[in-house]
Amino acid sequence: MSSPSRQPFECHWRPSGLLLALYLAVQGLALAAIVLSPAPLWLRLACLLFCLVHASRVLARGALLSHPDAWRGLRHDERGWQLWSEKHGWQPVQLLPESLALPFVVILRFRPAGRRFACGVCIARDALPHDQHRRLRVRLKFSRSRWAAAE
Repeated sequence: MSSPSRQPFECHWRPSGLLLALYLAVQGLALAAIVLSPAPLWLRLACLLFCLVHASRVLARGALLSHPDAWRGLRHDERGWQLWSEKHGWQPVQLLPESLALPFVVILRFRPAGRRFACGVCIARDALPHDQHRRLRVRLKFSRSRWAAAE
C-alpha cells in the first residue's frame, strides 16, 4: 500500500529548443502549403496573415517564454496545483484529465480559477533537467488530487 506524498513539488522550465524547432518546421510546412495552393490570392493572403499572427502569439508565450503572460512554473502543495507567470505570479488551476505525461513531453491542460475555458502548456524534455521532468511526470500520473478543482 502506498502512502500519499505530502512533500510540495515545484518546477520552473526554460524555453525549449526542441519545441521551437518543431513549431518552426510545422509553420514552414503550413506556409509552403498556402503559397503553393491553387486557392484565390485573397484567401492565400488571409491564411498567411493568420499564420503570422498565430506565430507572433505562440512563439512569445509558448516556445520562447518571453511574454509576461507565459506560464513558466508549476507547483503542487496542500493548496493544490498552481501555475506561475511573471505577470500574475502563482495562480491556482484545475488540471484536466486530457493532460498527458510522456517521456519526451508533458502537456498540461488546465483551467485557471474563475475562468470558463481551458488552457494548455507544453513542457518538452529539454525545458527541465532530466530528473525534474521525470518527477513531474510521476507526480502528474500518480497524484491523488490531480483533477481537484482550484481553490
